[in-house]
Amino acid sequence: MGCCGSAERPKREWKPLEDRSCTDLPWFLLFTLFLVGMCGICGFTIATGGAARLVFGYDSYGNTCGQRNEPIEGVRLSGLDHTDRKFVFFLDPCNIDIIQRKIKSMALCVSQCPTEELATYYDLKRFAMMNGSELCSYELPGHKYPSLPERFEKCPKLPVPESKALPVFNRCTPVDISCYAKFAEAVVTFVSDNSMLNRLIAGVAASKEIIVGLCLLALVLSMILMVIIRYISAVLVWILTALVVLGSLGGTSVLWWLYIDYRMTMNETMTKDLRETEEPNGGMKTTKDHAQGLLIYAVSATVFTGILLLLMLFMRKRVALTIALFHVAGKVFIHLPLLALQPFCTFLALSLFWVYWIMVLLFLGTTGNPEKNEDTGLVEFRLTGALKYMTWYHAVGLIWISEFILACQQMTVAGAVVTYYFTRDKTKLPVTPILSSVLRLVRYHLGTVAKGSFIITLVKIPRLILMYIHNQLKGKENACARCMLKACICCLWCLEKCLNYLNQNAYAATAINSTSFCTSARDAFMILVENALRVATINTVGDFVLFLGKILIVTCTAFTGVLALNYQRDYTEWVLPLIIVCLFAFLVAHCFLSIFEIVVDVLFLCFAIDTKYNNGTPGREFYMDKALMEFVENSRKSMAMEERGRSKRARPKEEAPGTSSA
Repeated sequence: MGCCGSAERPKREWKPLEDRSCTDLPWFLLFTLFLVGMCGICGFTIATGGAARLVFGYDSYGNTCGQRNEPIEGVRLSGLDHTDRKFVFFLDPCNIDIIQRKIKSMALCVSQCPTEELATYYDLKRFAMMNGSELCSYELPGHKYPSLPERFEKCPKLPVPESKALPVFNRCTPVDISCYAKFAEAVVTFVSDNSMLNRLIAGVAASKEIIVGLCLLALVLSMILMVIIRYISAVLVWILTALVVLGSLGGTSVLWWLYIDYRMTMNETMTKDLRETEEPNGGMKTTKDHAQGLLIYAVSATVFTGILLLLMLFMRKRVALTIALFHVAGKVFIHLPLLALQPFCTFLALSLFWVYWIMVLLFLGTTGNPEKNEDTGLVEFRLTGALKYMTWYHAVGLIWISEFILACQQMTVAGAVVTYYFTRDKTKLPVTPILSSVLRLVRYHLGTVAKGSFIITLVKIPRLILMYIHNQLKGKENACARCMLKACICCLWCLEKCLNYLNQNAYAATAINSTSFCTSARDAFMILVENALRVATINTVGDFVLFLGKILIVTCTAFTGVLALNYQRDYTEWVLPLIIVCLFAFLVAHCFLSIFEIVVDVLFLCFAIDTKYNNGTPGREFYMDKALMEFVENSRKSMAMEERGRSKRARPKEEAPGTSSA
């Protein structure tokens, strides 16, 4: 049967935390095979010498520095013994390809990098004789450098700058990097003045202690906000509601005032023009168009405001649920303090994987068959045939495994929150609910996480391909094609966001009932559809409150940064540190409050399930927290009052016929 079959299924009751079994085992096996393939790519690059060529370097004839080499067919000077030549030296290190971001110069393996500037060919000869490190092509003898006619093509460009070897990668790099100014301008395109760049970098270097301190401040503020947001959520929500209503009414009023004022001015102008000339001029048509545009804007704003006020009227009671969920989410972080470490764990896992992925990608860049570039005459290693698809496989791995790590975080948080919610006696919670959730994930639900992350990958890959095509065709495609590309990219982005939200709720349903991904997604979707208005309220009001929290953290960090950096009178020296701090503060706030958002969403799903299958009677007691219980009781009281009001209005209508007959 397919993912979501249409056959009749018996109604299944939710039994939180009672049964636990493995879910989506085939997808776990598929993901394991995919990981084996990723490791196989890494092993292939190491076995074929790609890793060695990246780390130790290789010359323009295909020889790896620091080891004995095998000859390459058709390439002269290949197969040399470079055991004593462990460093890569570029004849013209400043000859940089701006587009490809690489050095186009011929490379040689040398035994020592030049320790001083060499201005003449006699200096090259002296350096070769004294140190045994020949800086010209291998076929040229060092003692004949000044007299050889080939010295202009096969010797380094004069003067040869003083160089030092890079740690680990053994490349001779000039000590004076002024020749890389053009490359730096290509990378840092927003800086056109080198002195400005130097001052900005100097400002960062001088303020590094302050930058670290402000980053730690942003971290502390984010953790504090997650705990205290339950106390200020009510104030923020009602302030937000008031601002939205007042802003809509004010904007609509201003548009109508502009339209009326413009219309009055237009009438006066038209009357004056008719008095001065018999024929109406072309400006009158333009004026009418402006007035009609203002009228359309005013009417649209009025319709929008009316719809907004109606939504506020119908959703005002549901705002209280958002406040209650925020209150309970704050309690969750008090009972489960290790939730605050989830962003660190996820960031660490993603960082380690990305470092590994970039390392293997660099290995792939030096793996393959040697080919001679006809334009430059240099030997390059390229993947040919079926091997070139290894790069695509590796690229898919970047997306799928990254999404898998993020999904593991969502499943871990969902499992811990579900354990908290459906444990009636909070004193009987596990010692470490987070660790228990991780163990359940590893033991039972890795297949579910792999399947959910694969679905996101299937949507993300086409979007990234379309974005790449759009960037490549920028300025070349017509307006219709550009609009279609942007529309497709936007639709795929919206689909990805919707699937992300559904996946998150599917993981929560799996954590509750231990069902497969498709079953959990279907059940969670049905619960969300039944509570559509509540979902809309939580996602709009709650997300904006969390956004205000992020802005609050960034603003506090920036204000503290201005006070701390104020001693530097030149604003150009502290503007870059302040930008770095603000970006880091927003990133940290986003990571932490995203965990808070996941907690709120999982709590809502648990609450919806609780209210659907329980009613507070003996044997069907609620699991919910006191704050949510108060919300339910208030909702019941308001519904009872509405019911009594309807019955009172209906009673006179029923008695009226009897009275008339009497």
